[in-house]
Amino acid sequence: MRFEDLNWMDIEKYLQQDDRLILVTGACEQHGYLSLLSDVQVPQALADAASREAGVLVAPAVSFGVSPYFLSYPGTLSLRVSTFLDLVEDIVRSAYGAGFRRILVLNGHGGNDPVRGRLVELSNQLAGLRVSWYSWWLSAGAAGVAERRHLQRNHAGWLENFPFTRVAEVPGGEKTVQPVTEILSAAATRRLYGDGVFSGAYQASDEVMQELFSTCLEEVLQLLLFKEA
Repeated sequence: MRFEDLNWMDIEKYLQQDDRLILVTGACEQHGYLSLLSDVQVPQALADAASREAGVLVAPAVSFGVSPYFLSYPGTLSLRVSTFLDLVEDIVRSAYGAGFRRILVLNGHGGNDPVRGRLVELSNQLAGLRVSWYSWWLSAGAAGVAERRHLQRNHAGWLENFPFTRVAEVPGGEKTVQPVTEILSAAATRRLYGDGVFSGAYQASDEVMQELFSTCLEEVLQLLLFKEA
């Protein structure tokens, strides 16, 4: 149940029964052989699946994020951190003004993490606002699948290689890149990572990917319960 499928009267009616909202935050950036919008497509798929099961409304996705380190890869469109923080704040304030009080942010991009501090500030300022944050690839469920399958979790590799993010033929095998601690420029990032895949297996079986998606979906559904701390 997405905003785009409803009118304002439908939203008003929904708010008479429920004050929950799912907000997807992602990015438009290089993902090797996968879609430039992978960081939107994965959390959006989780949001839609959770909405079908729990009946929670899904807001339009924030499709641009903070990706300055990938700007040497054509197709990456990045926001400044300050822009992204203000953008998310304005969305949350608008939702709060309409009557939404429980917001689950389904985040698909690591560069967006700084906004969590702004969300804490909003929770202190807006009475009754509750915000949960879920970065699916960092979740306990994703970690468990990777451990059971003996796979590394890295950018643009098997972890994000779902049927719906795949837009080209993906190599087999694994990639090895020595980890770095230095903060790299966009040009240095491209020199280091080449095709854009960080490290580990390029792909996993459909069985593994279904296990990963189902595990993360269950975690999302639990978060939508908004249990008291």
